[in-house]
Amino acid sequence: MIRTSFNGGWQFRAKVNPFAELMGSAAPFRPVALPHDAMIEQERVVPDGEDAMEAGARAHFPGGVFEYRKVFPVPEEYRGKRVFVEFEGVYRGATVYVNGNHAGQRPYGYSRFRVDADRFLRFGQDNEIRVEARVHDDSRWYTGAGIYRDTWMLVGEVVRISPDGLRVTTPDIDRDRAVVEVAATIDNDSIAIRTLDLVTAIRDAAGTVVATDTAKVTVLPGEPATARRRLYVQDPKLWSVEAPSLYNCEVALQEDGGAVDAATAAFGIRSLQLDPRFGLRVNGETVKLRGACVHHDNGPLGAATHTRAEERRVEILKDAGFNALRMAHHPMSRAMLDACDRLGMLVMDEAFDVWTSTKTGFDYSLDFPEWWERDLEAMVAKDYNHPSVVLYSIGNEIPETGSPSGAVLGRGLAEKIRSLDGTRYVTNGINNLLAVLSDLAQAGRQAPGTEEEGTGINTLMADAGDMMNLIGASELVTERTAESYGVLDVAGMNYSDSRYTLDPALFPNRIIVGAETFPTRIDTNWKLVRQHGHVIGDFTWTGWDYLGEVGIGRPRYLGSDGPSGILAPYPYLLAGCGDIDITGHRRPASYYRQIVFGLRTEPYIAVQRPEHHGRTWAGTPWAWSDSISSWTWPGFAGKPVRVEVYSAADEVELVLNGRSLGREPSGERHRFRAEFDTLYEPGELVAIAYQDGVPTGRHLLRTAADALRLRAEADRPAITTAEGDLAYVTLTLTDVDGTVHTAADRLVSVEVSGDGALAGFGSADPCTEERFDGTGHHTYEGRALAVLRPTGTGTIHLRASAPGCEPAETSITVT
Repeated sequence: MIRTSFNGGWQFRAKVNPFAELMGSAAPFRPVALPHDAMIEQERVVPDGEDAMEAGARAHFPGGVFEYRKVFPVPEEYRGKRVFVEFEGVYRGATVYVNGNHAGQRPYGYSRFRVDADRFLRFGQDNEIRVEARVHDDSRWYTGAGIYRDTWMLVGEVVRISPDGLRVTTPDIDRDRAVVEVAATIDNDSIAIRTLDLVTAIRDAAGTVVATDTAKVTVLPGEPATARRRLYVQDPKLWSVEAPSLYNCEVALQEDGGAVDAATAAFGIRSLQLDPRFGLRVNGETVKLRGACVHHDNGPLGAATHTRAEERRVEILKDAGFNALRMAHHPMSRAMLDACDRLGMLVMDEAFDVWTSTKTGFDYSLDFPEWWERDLEAMVAKDYNHPSVVLYSIGNEIPETGSPSGAVLGRGLAEKIRSLDGTRYVTNGINNLLAVLSDLAQAGRQAPGTEEEGTGINTLMADAGDMMNLIGASELVTERTAESYGVLDVAGMNYSDSRYTLDPALFPNRIIVGAETFPTRIDTNWKLVRQHGHVIGDFTWTGWDYLGEVGIGRPRYLGSDGPSGILAPYPYLLAGCGDIDITGHRRPASYYRQIVFGLRTEPYIAVQRPEHHGRTWAGTPWAWSDSISSWTWPGFAGKPVRVEVYSAADEVELVLNGRSLGREPSGERHRFRAEFDTLYEPGELVAIAYQDGVPTGRHLLRTAADALRLRAEADRPAITTAEGDLAYVTLTLTDVDGTVHTAADRLVSVEVSGDGALAGFGSADPCTEERFDGTGHHTYEGRALAVLRPTGTGTIHLRASAPGCEPAETSITVT
């Protein structure tokens, strides 16, 4: 089918009921560019009472009902053809109307779906499509709202290749050749038997045809036919994380020499193997998953899923040392999958956060019994041709997994996926504490003082990460979860590294992945991953910071004021626990992780904020130390400060203004870190790593001078008008030498002119009331980020200004 973008020409408004409209209460429609997040535009709400926890989970943004409409022409020549409108994601409870007729709906906000539009179209005339979406207390994180992913129109003949009907596998590979199996499903909505030619070609990355095939296929009316062909590629270039070589499969449907339909699919030639001794092998080589969990929002863009935004995230995450992503806790966008294919990133794609047991008042559990099979089908259809996908996860922290009925349900989900795709492996992110929480709660009710309001899974985790491991290794967990783990190919364990050494004796065929782990334990976790073949990797929570679950990674100290719960009060906006902040800037934890992974030889300096020196740390297990990589602390001259140095070397030396502050042991035996207490004085701070007494690397911090400059730097000098492309402009406060001034934050205003528009503007400040859709925002630790969307070919010009600084300007060419 011919696929064209359907993103243009949409209008949007917050919807009210038709009776209110009769009274004149309807809001006017206004133009919007898709993808569009309706929630990020709403005014955040200050919660009270019992709503505070749930509101903080979604960053204090309200729900609502949102309506989109579009008028579009349909040419007369479409009469007699099949016309579908495809939505890659509408959050949530989407209902679609074509010319006032109900055309389809989808409760789940993360599934791609299509509506059959040709039944309702007026050919040779203008037509109207309307989409409604509803968001209300239905998630534990920021979801966004509305049509937040791309839309497409698909047009084809009554005989055609089905959407998602081209599937490519590589079942047999060796050094000399690869077998490529191509399966094409063909629909016939005519009333006649049709016999056609199916022409298949495989091209390499240079566009050279490396294999071809032509075959006859007969399709009965109303009965789809799958034509399966085996082609042979000589001297194949294998897809891997290090060398993500891609091929392209082109299938053409012809009748009497004329073209009927065509489809293409990018794919990679690679093999997967799994066993407890060698773990996960890609192309015969063991790969340990250096994984990051990520949510789907794009920071200042909200939930809007732009192609470049997804690509940029993958680029930065890979540069930071990750080789695998877990999309938590819902299916990954097609744009991010494409980026993982191109850049070389393995993927665990996850279906659900809930099954039948509710986690919030109106979540997907209400729709799960009726829709789970269709939603699994949508995820697998989306993922099938992507070589980056190696694991399907059927859930995250599902309470039912500790019960026999939950194990039965898990088996049904796992078998459904295997029936759709037998080439990947199935896992489930099981939280062992949550799986037996009902037993613990019952035991707790028998003891006095254990029913304190607010006690629950998150409170328990915040109070003691060690307790999760203790319970995870218990006989109760061993017994209750055995069947739920047994239905999986890989036992996904959330916060249960205590089972890594325990399970080989109890379950010798069990293969484990740390599906979700504390960032503060990567050193001990990674040692276990390296030591044990049956443990295939670790996925930290989280690789990239996100909106919602506000403040779970915030700095806290004993005796500090404010609520003691896991979530922070309004106006907290971000979780604050990512290795990388929402603007794409790497935080100290990211460099520490890279050292633990063995990917960085230079040491790294992080300085704890001196205003908290001497206080006792009380952060959650998701919270890194309250440190930044800066030696600019005005007002603290002569005051005590603690310096952290991360290094894999035997020892590190810290030198302040040419004066040695001594050497301290580091490396794996000392958790890859050393700490120095000193008095702050401006100047230069240098860390030198030593292995066997020989310097192996150094890291330098320099105090920023007082004379500030505002700098504007685009991530690329040129972008295109291609669907989803963006320009990212980093705005930084520096001194004349380029040293970032992390302690002189101020309001930055931006003006965008030319052939582009401001798509989002913000900083990584975790606690702010500033919006992302305005033209002014304060920097945070000296940085802010503007995201520009092209509106046509030409040039986009950005001018930024801040008090006490000369304006900064940059231009981006749009082709």
